Amino acid sequence: MSFVFFIHSQWAAVALGGLFAFSFLLAFVLRRRAHHSFRCSLYGAVGGVLDMSLAGL
Repeated sequence: MSFVFFIHSQWAAVALGGLFAFSFLLAFVLRRRAHHSFRCSLYGAVGGVLDMSLAGL
C-alpha cells in the first residue's frame, strides 16, 4: 500500500487498505459461520485474501 501512496495519493492507499480489510473480515465471518475454529478462520481468511490479491500477478 505504500507503493500506492507514493504513486497516487493517500486516499487511494486508504481505499485499497479498506478493500483488503473488508475482504478479510468477510472471509473470516463466513468461515466462522461454517463452524470452523477461530485459528482456521483466521488463517483461511488471510490465505484467501492473499490468494485473491495476487491472482492478477
